[in-house]
Amino acid sequence: MKLILPGRLAALIALTVGAAPAAPAAPRACCAPQETSAFSRNSIYQLDARFTDDAGRPFALGALRGRPVVLSLFFASCGYACPLLVTDMQALRERLPAAVRAQARFVLVSFDVARDTPSALARYRAQRQLDGQWILLHGDNEAVRELAALLGVKYQQEADGAFSHSNLLTCLNPEGAVIHQRRGLRGGLDALAAALAAAGP
Repeated sequence: MKLILPGRLAALIALTVGAAPAAPAAPRACCAPQETSAFSRNSIYQLDARFTDDAGRPFALGALRGRPVVLSLFFASCGYACPLLVTDMQALRERLPAAVRAQARFVLVSFDVARDTPSALARYRAQRQLDGQWILLHGDNEAVRELAALLGVKYQQEADGAFSHSNLLTCLNPEGAVIHQRRGLRGGLDALAAALAAAGP
């Protein structure tokens, strides 16, 4: 079945796939409303969906601008693939040059919108001992599906409540453009680290 995307989302996906980076726009004034034109043409930060972090605070992806980012979609009750993804993200952090490591952020966005509430994500943070460089996000169905479509992540909830899903780690440069992706589990961490180091803090 052919997937038909809303016009705004389809246009943004077209920009993020194979588009040449545009010159960064001038910095926005402090506390001014966030405009998508402030981001480069192939930045996923143009997505205007809003999320909530595990402390219950509103969070826009554009707040990550200026930092290298490693992002994965997951669900907290996953018993196999997602724990491996998080473990690989932790190992990746140790491979980064010190300057890049200090600036990097590691983002987990849940596609279990019913169960992975901010408080459930806070418990997951504690269980996995994830420090302040980790950002755990909850969104509504539309926000998560739009982000997943931009990144090429497919997921589907099964009858037992678990999810079948792509296993994908995505690296973003400080402007929010996708610079490298690893599909599957295990391996490929050196290539991810090299891409983040080349993008700079």
